[in-house]
Amino acid sequence: MLLITKNKTYSLKRPILLLVCAVVSMLNAFGQLNVRKVININQGWAFHKGNSTTVTRVNVPHTWNAVDVMDDEPGYYRGIGWYKKKLTLKPEWKTKKLSLYFEGANQETTVYLNGKKVGNHIGGYTAFTIPLNGLKFNGTDEIIVKVDNSFNENIAPLTADFTFFGGMYRTVSLVVLNPIHFEDDQYASKGVYVHATNVSKTVADVIVNGNLMNSSANADLTILTTLTDATGKKINESKTAIHSTLNKAIPFTVAPIKVDHPILWSPERPYLYQVTTQLLSKNGRVLDEVKLPVGLRFFSFDAEKGFFLNGMPYKLIGTSRHQDFAGMGNAVPSALQVKDVELLKDMGGNFLRVAHYPQDQAILDACDRMGILASVEIPIVNEITESEGFTRNCKNMQVEMIKQNYNHPSIIIWAYMNEVLLKMKFNNEPERKLKYIANVTTLAQELEDLTRATDPTRYTMMSNHGDVNGYIKAGLVKIPMLVGWNLYQGWYGGKSEDFGPNLDKIHQQIPDKPILVTEFGADIDPRIHSFLPVRFDKSLEYGMLYHQIYISAILKRPFVAGAAVWNLADFSSETRDETMPHINNKGLLTLDRQPKNTYYLYKANFQTKPFLKIGDGSWKLRGGNATSNEQTLSQPLQVISNTDTVELFVNGKSLGKKRVTECVTNWDAPFKNGKNDIKAVAVAGGIKIEDAASINFNLQPLTFNSKIPFSSINIILGSQRQFIDDQKHEVWLPSQPYKTGSWGSVGGEAFKIKNSGRQSYGSDKNIRGTFNDPIYQTQLIGLERYQLDLPKGKYEVIMHFAELMGNGIQSSLPYNLDSLIAVSKEVPPQRIFDVYLNDKLVIKNINLAATYGVANSVQKKFECSVADNKGIQILFKSIKGKAVLNALQVKKIN
Repeated sequence: MLLITKNKTYSLKRPILLLVCAVVSMLNAFGQLNVRKVININQGWAFHKGNSTTVTRVNVPHTWNAVDVMDDEPGYYRGIGWYKKKLTLKPEWKTKKLSLYFEGANQETTVYLNGKKVGNHIGGYTAFTIPLNGLKFNGTDEIIVKVDNSFNENIAPLTADFTFFGGMYRTVSLVVLNPIHFEDDQYASKGVYVHATNVSKTVADVIVNGNLMNSSANADLTILTTLTDATGKKINESKTAIHSTLNKAIPFTVAPIKVDHPILWSPERPYLYQVTTQLLSKNGRVLDEVKLPVGLRFFSFDAEKGFFLNGMPYKLIGTSRHQDFAGMGNAVPSALQVKDVELLKDMGGNFLRVAHYPQDQAILDACDRMGILASVEIPIVNEITESEGFTRNCKNMQVEMIKQNYNHPSIIIWAYMNEVLLKMKFNNEPERKLKYIANVTTLAQELEDLTRATDPTRYTMMSNHGDVNGYIKAGLVKIPMLVGWNLYQGWYGGKSEDFGPNLDKIHQQIPDKPILVTEFGADIDPRIHSFLPVRFDKSLEYGMLYHQIYISAILKRPFVAGAAVWNLADFSSETRDETMPHINNKGLLTLDRQPKNTYYLYKANFQTKPFLKIGDGSWKLRGGNATSNEQTLSQPLQVISNTDTVELFVNGKSLGKKRVTECVTNWDAPFKNGKNDIKAVAVAGGIKIEDAASINFNLQPLTFNSKIPFSSINIILGSQRQFIDDQKHEVWLPSQPYKTGSWGSVGGEAFKIKNSGRQSYGSDKNIRGTFNDPIYQTQLIGLERYQLDLPKGKYEVIMHFAELMGNGIQSSLPYNLDSLIAVSKEVPPQRIFDVYLNDKLVIKNINLAATYGVANSVQKKFECSVADNKGIQILFKSIKGKAVLNALQVKKIN
């Protein structure tokens, strides 16, 4: 016999009967293993937005908000999107049960089959199933999906500090089942649920229950459940006979499967057993099959001692997570989502708060495999609507979340409200306000009761903002089994050092309630650095100090069961301005998942392997002003490590060894102009570990007659920050008062919003027309002149302006979690001024607000020749109000 493949022909000498038997065997195996078909239909959808006639071809995952949430126009499209696709169906499926399975579409979805409505779903973050009936099976069947992310007062979330991306943003599948099958037609689970009970180090019982549906005929069936270990070896099985009647959902529970000497699931060893549950006909044919992972573990929370897993004390340490990614919005492939869990695990984390909504199943699958304990919550954020519709939808979301995620051993907590008293209603109507709070409490209690009834095997939790007394007075801390606190001392208000004492006070107020710190963090724009870091400057240096204080306070307090940094990665928040508009920068990673120094700080603190990282290694371009005529300038450099000591080398020369304190060593490193080679060395357990970095340094001379040649300088006024423009390879230095022979400002004061509890200088208003907002967010007001004592030559001078006050300026935080921010509504007098460059009038009667509007970037470029020793002088002459300058660039023209 000849077997012909694509490239070769083989002679088979064995009897043809063996081949036939093999084929039959494979077909039997295929039929047994694929009785439940899930067919991906992500490709090739026609899409159009609203009433637009422009149709595009898209693949799912898809969102229509990937771009407009990042532009300079306030708001983003919240409305209807239409998706259309032809279905190709096999004739043999005519007797099957067909349905569409949507993993997520935000937020109201209606599905049409051949022009007829066949189902709908409310809620943007849980999966749903739409049965398909009346299919033609002739190639003309067409599915139309209407998705609407418009505001709806009956659908949570109503408001939140994240973007409500619209679209069919998770996978869509066609599900093909036999007429008799496992089913949960209401909550879109697989219809089979497994959990372990009576778990100890010596024994455990595995319990399986669920529902089946019979749309064929009355039948006698057998449910066979088999437990295997991680290698596939059978441990035990359980059989249950059941009589199924037509068109009726039948609940079932199989007899417990006992496991002797179980291997317990933990972060260190996330061992997974597998439960295979089969639905068998009377003659033994497999009608349906569901395979589920099982992690055998037991856990508890204690108000004084924290969290225990398998009888051992554990400090839950990790992050919260949003699901969006740079350039993609929330339409993120599963592989990238799994990468987030890998990054969390590599950081040494053992806990993930899936916030503020259920996320892709791939996330929790990864948590199961990697040993990450998890909490999951529904998106009741900031406030509620006091309506039957809102309550009904919230309850449905809660049950969907639990049913769909029930089989993940990583989950230990179900949550249902976040900072629900933050956006308080009826502040001017005391009695009505009390009624509103009572309704919030009623909804919380109903969700608590529903959660415990649906799944009594896990804990429940609410997360609250810093108004501790408000939540206690409302009775909200008594309802859940755990209370999470979102605490931002040293960011939205107060000092970082207040965090630990504040934890002690909370524990004293509610000593019988286990607590977690479910949010803490500080904005870090990795382009911004400061050697004099202050709150709200968005610098990497302030963020490091903040997190060092918080880590220390958390680890010192056994009653803090766990802590989740806000956030794993930066995420989209369209309503925010900030130094990166529309992005919340509190992530340990950037929006495209590049680590910040704070990520390495957690890695040094919590991973078990020896670790060493030059913290400023990612700060590959930096600069500074020489303080002497030396050819080097010393600046702070940080090395992060979990070793005892670190030795640092700069350009081949050792700076000696330093002892590591709280996983950090700080150095004064001498940088030369140009490329600098940095190396850090440590020894751990007799093994040498190293890290290296190459840093380009722009050394500005003390005076312009020094040996260091001048090429260009970029200056930010009214700021103590250094800004790095990686795209243009530019270092922007903070300004200085003028010094003879050097450069600097004469007169002027740093801009600050008066009576504001925000940063001590500047604004973080979105500056339109630029990606480099920090250049324009600070300024000097009322300066007389700017002087640069440059030698003879030809130069390009660029002045940067932006009006920071007036209509549209944001003077209060969009999310004030500590209620400590004062608001200024002051509108300053109009300013009009002239600008002279070396005695030549170059800008006449400029009126930034009137001509360009508020918070728009303005650049004025000029050429200038220096023919004497007077250098470059920029003179500001006020006509009305005070002159301003935000930033300045001077470049030598060769």
